[in-house]
This record gives sequence, C-alpha cells and structure tokens, in this order.
Amino acid sequence: MAEDELERRDYEALLATRQELGPDYDKALVDSFAERVEKEIQRRSFHGDDRWQAQREDARGDRQRQLALGIVSLGGGIPITAISASISGLPGLISAWAGIGVVNLAHAWVVNRRRD
Repeated sequence: MAEDELERRDYEALLATRQELGPDYDKALVDSFAERVEKEIQRRSFHGDDRWQAQREDARGDRQRQLALGIVSLGGGIPITAISASISGLPGLISAWAGIGVVNLAHAWVVNRRRD
C-alpha cells in the first residue's frame, strides 16, 4: 500500500485528533488532510494516464495490423486472381476477391468490437 494512500482509518484519525485538540486546530488539520487528498488524486490521475496511453498504443497497433492485412491481401490477391480467373473465369475471380474482402471485413469487425 502506498504511503499517501488514503484509508478509512485516516478519516477516523482526523476526526479523533480534532476531538482531542479542539476547534483551535481545525484549520491546520483540514489543510493537512486536504494536502493528502490532493496527493492521492494526483497519484490516481497519473495511473489513469498510463491506461489511456496503453489504449492509444493498442489502437495504433490495431491500425498497423489492419494495414498489413490489407497489403498482404492485395499481394496475395494477384496470384489468386490469376489462378481463379484462368480456371473458372469471372465467377472464380469474383469469389476469390469476395473471400479476400470477407477476411478483411471480419478482421476489422473483430478489432472494432474489441476496442468497444
């Protein structure tokens, strides 16, 4: 547990100290407690930035994988086009590119779904 992490016992200690010292020390106690609360908020916000940065990096990696899949699909589509068109003509050509398109769309769908 971090040194600055606030717990229930911190709140209880503040109230007990206030009762012992009386109202003359209220301002000092409140200032001290407020400072600890601010430190805890800052600590937690920095951890939130780490998560946000990780999400950005994941999204960047997803885009790079999608681009790589598109390039590989085009490169692989050339010989597939030649083979399917020579064997079965236009229907083979259409089915080959439909299959390539389905693979790319499925990948994009999975990536977008995982991001949500």
